[in-house]
Amino acid sequence: MRTRLLLISHPATAAQRKGTFPADDPLDARAAEEVTAFRASHAALLNADAALSSPAACALETAQALGLVAKTVPDLADADFGRWRGRRLLDVANEETDALDTWTRDPSSAPHGGESFDALTLRVGGWLDTFEHRGTVIAITHAGVIRAALMHVLQAPSATFARIEVPPLSVVELQRSERGWAWWPAPDRQP
Repeated sequence: MRTRLLLISHPATAAQRKGTFPADDPLDARAAEEVTAFRASHAALLNADAALSSPAACALETAQALGLVAKTVPDLADADFGRWRGRRLLDVANEETDALDTWTRDPSSAPHGGESFDALTLRVGGWLDTFEHRGTVIAITHAGVIRAALMHVLQAPSATFARIEVPPLSVVELQRSERGWAWWPAPDRQP
C-alpha cells in the first residue's frame, strides 16, 4: 500500500502577520475563520487514515478546527529560532544586521543560537526516512518544515531552501512507494 502524506501549513498567526518570529502562538479569530473556510472547501481532502501535528498551539488548533484528531509529533515542530523567538524581524534586522544577513545567506548558520535551515532539513528528512504510516496521512505543520520535507525528497541543494514559498494553509502532497518519496502536484483532486 502506498503512503500519501498531505503536509498542510497552519494559517498565519497574528504574530506572524506582524513580522514576528514564531513563539508557539495560538490562532486568532482571523486565522480560525481561514481554517473554517479551508475545511469547507477541502472536505474531501481531509479524509485520512491518520492525522499528525506539530506540538505548536497554532498547528494543534488548526488540526482541531479541521476536525482531525491529531497525534503530536515533535519532528513536525517549527525551526528553533533561538534568541530571535518572539522578536520582530525588523528589530532583529536593526540590532543584528550581520547575523540576520548570515542566517539568510548561509543555510548551515544559526547565529540566533537555534536551528539552522540545514539542521531543520536533516531533522525532517530523518523523520520522513523512518515514517511508518500507510494510507493517507495528514500532517499539520509549519512552512519551514514543509520546505525542509521538499528539500529532502527532491535532494535539492540547501541554498534552495529560501526559494521555496509555502503560503499559509497550503497543501503539499508527498507519496512514498517502493522507489521512495516523490512530490506530487497540488492535491485539489479527489483522493
